[in-house]
Amino acid sequence: MFKADQVFAGSIPENYDRHMVPLIFEPYAVDLARRIASFSPGAVLEIAAGTGVVTRALAPQLSPDARYVVTDLNQPMLDYAASRQTPDSRVTWLQADALALPFEDAVFDLVCCQFGAMFFPDRVAAYREAKRVLRPGGHFLFSVWDRLEENVLANDVTNALARVFPNDPPRFLARTPHGYHDKELIRRDVEKAGFSHVEIDTRAEQSRASSPRLPAVAYCKGTVLRNEIETRDAGKLDAATDYVARAIAERHGHGEVAAKIQAHVVVATT
Repeated sequence: MFKADQVFAGSIPENYDRHMVPLIFEPYAVDLARRIASFSPGAVLEIAAGTGVVTRALAPQLSPDARYVVTDLNQPMLDYAASRQTPDSRVTWLQADALALPFEDAVFDLVCCQFGAMFFPDRVAAYREAKRVLRPGGHFLFSVWDRLEENVLANDVTNALARVFPNDPPRFLARTPHGYHDKELIRRDVEKAGFSHVEIDTRAEQSRASSPRLPAVAYCKGTVLRNEIETRDAGKLDAATDYVARAIAERHGHGEVAAKIQAHVVVATT
């Protein structure tokens, strides 16, 4: 993974939350929150929280005396997440690196992470940190995207941008968000970190948008793809986004768009 793949700054957090969250993240956030709540945890740590879609889904389901610490490496994303959250004395916001968590050993009942593990430069080290801060019998829940070809719109966007920039196609989506999908590799990594029991559930959902332009804007302006496009041609962001929108329309029609998304949900126990 390139270091630039971790840079969610400028207007990306707002565009990410406005467009990407409803497009692909909300269904999995609802599912992850339901799974977490079923364990009735008293102390929860969320890592790589992004703009807080899981936080918003989970906080209302936790007990009144629960403690919920929400972290992200990127302060702009964390700031935006905090601005979207209903004031809640149970929730604490903290910038933190998943590879070096600033907590004592065995202080949380559950650690969660939605679609963040793909960005960790050393996943096993991050999983070890999650295990370190968990109490005996605690749970680690996280999700990662399945392969690019199982996520239709992301694949459409990648293919369209390869036609816009044939000599240097932007490969962020294939390289990072969809680059960590091998279930056996994921299982080995989690077990190597010391977890005793690992379950992986592959879950398909539907990505929906009211028009082809919405996913084009979501991916091209609400993810690190924006940085890749502007690196290739700083003045071509709008044109590239327009081209992607036309490509999606050609495949899915000019009205409402619905396409498959698929992810792995991992539940590991200490």
